[in-house]
Amino acid sequence: MKIFSIGSEGSLKKSIQFLNNTITEAQEERNNRNKDETFDDDLLWTFMKKVQVNGHILPSSAIMGTILDILLAGRDSVATSASWFFWLVMNNPRVEEKIVHEIITVLKKTRGEDKGGSKVTHSIESPYGEETLEWMKDPLTYEEINSLVYLHATLLETLRLYPAVPKIVRYAICDDILPDGTYVPAGSDIILSLYSMGRMKSVWGEDCLEFKPERWLSTDEKRIERHEDGYKFVAFNGGSRICIAKYLTYLEMKSVASAILLRYELSHVPGHQVTSKLSFTIAMNNGLKVNLKRRDLNDFNVIN
Repeated sequence: MKIFSIGSEGSLKKSIQFLNNTITEAQEERNNRNKDETFDDDLLWTFMKKVQVNGHILPSSAIMGTILDILLAGRDSVATSASWFFWLVMNNPRVEEKIVHEIITVLKKTRGEDKGGSKVTHSIESPYGEETLEWMKDPLTYEEINSLVYLHATLLETLRLYPAVPKIVRYAICDDILPDGTYVPAGSDIILSLYSMGRMKSVWGEDCLEFKPERWLSTDEKRIERHEDGYKFVAFNGGSRICIAKYLTYLEMKSVASAILLRYELSHVPGHQVTSKLSFTIAMNNGLKVNLKRRDLNDFNVIN
């Protein structure tokens, strides 16, 4: 099929060509931009500028390969993780309240008081008042997102319980001995179940099935506590094979989570069943259907 470009191989070839053409056109458009003009940053434009600033001009093929890796490897995994995140937060109002409170606190420090108070409407279609729009019209900056420690802990807790890739499979090409002394003969398949590992009492304690972002935080909840064992949490793999887009994933998920939770309250659609579908990623079998309601920020005493 690959030789004659038929069937699934033919479809794959056409899809890859379509992606390559799209990325090439996007690169050319950005290369032709007037240096004196300002543009909204996107992933490709940011990457291209960074490469130029550092003086290492990569060939178009290298940039294309990097963008393809991010698009293909990150799309399903980020979408899946975001779905489980919102589902878990909806079922834990205490966690949701702490996340929104943290976002508001950060924005007050970086953008000042919301001069219009927190004027909102209960209609999804109706826009915010001009005063509130002034305070929240721009997305959170990179620095603001990095300040959201509790939100970051919530994402880690989500990935502990629902890792985007539920298992890792490795093949031993020669005889080997694991660090604990286990002998592995050549030809063995080694399967690491991240889903199971995240729910083991021997690893995470008696409350391993509890959704508890605080387990990732220092006592004062001002920073993320790193585990002494670097392989206790391997949602992004580990060692030299750690996911290249790990921090980009955090950035994407925190950007989406903060934008939505700051503006809306999410609730279940009655009768909708949330079940997992095991495949390469641990997706939701029927997706995640929610009702949205404009969030009233007056419910949070951090707003004056």
